[in-house]
Amino acid sequence: MEAAFNVRDTLTNEEIRALTRRSNLAGAWAIASTWLVIGASLAALAIWPHPLTFVAAIVVIGGRQLALAILMHEAAHRTLFVKNFWNDVVADWLCAKPMGADVARYKRHHLVHHAHTGTELDPDLDLALAEPMTRRSLVRKVARDLLGLTGLKRVFGQALIYCGALEYTVGAEAKRIPRNGRRLGDYLRAGARNASGFVVTNLVLLGVLAAAGELWVYSAWVVAYLTTFSLFLRIRSLAEHACTERSADPLRNTRTARAGWLARATVAPFRVNYHLEHHLLVAVPYFRLPALHRLLRERALTGVAPSYVDVLRTVSAAAR
Repeated sequence: MEAAFNVRDTLTNEEIRALTRRSNLAGAWAIASTWLVIGASLAALAIWPHPLTFVAAIVVIGGRQLALAILMHEAAHRTLFVKNFWNDVVADWLCAKPMGADVARYKRHHLVHHAHTGTELDPDLDLALAEPMTRRSLVRKVARDLLGLTGLKRVFGQALIYCGALEYTVGAEAKRIPRNGRRLGDYLRAGARNASGFVVTNLVLLGVLAAAGELWVYSAWVVAYLTTFSLFLRIRSLAEHACTERSADPLRNTRTARAGWLARATVAPFRVNYHLEHHLLVAVPYFRLPALHRLLRERALTGVAPSYVDVLRTVSAAAR
């Protein structure tokens, strides 16, 4: 079997050291700016309550909710901050828990994905379509996302994961865990324990809005979580591995996409579009991925990246 491409054979040690240098300032700004945009969106909705403002708010907030998930991903790789405490604890409470996740459980799952990307051992393989879907199927999925059906399914699945009825996963399908004598009380206690971070962080957000006399704008956070976040999460996921080769070679099983300002605001926050580069060298923090991309282009190892629109065309076929 042909060996998979190893980027370390292409880069010098000096280049790798420069590319993998982390920054506390960049990590702090990433989290702060994300919450500032969320706060500004909620404030704008409170000041100008209108259906159009509400729609604009859920689009912006949905993009920043995905940004929080991407920062959790950075923290899981310990590239968001220099010190592990800030990656494991601070980013957990400010990025992961408000979204119903946690860095430690995500990290254990996600590192297996990196170790076995594109193979039958990849726990996220069900997220990577092997063959294009029909355009009609894509339209149905987008409709379910925007109607909140995907989000409700995700919340229900997350509740079962919290309770220990399903195995932890970020994929589309979760395996059932045998009961092994557990009773309803055992499930409820596990659920309360595992959901506590999500509950606490959202109660804090509720408390801040209530203190400002604008509790109702919390609805924009919830609606965004159930709708636009689901859509942006789907598109980002499709762009990364869908309709790529089922092999262990990252040059064939992972895709980088070109992201303009609209994509960066919605489906590709914090340079997550440079996904091939991330798989080639996971220790590179998000803000240095463009530099790695340029090096690979200069050495003719990668070509021009497709846009997200191009990717959607690739992963969908003519309606039948």
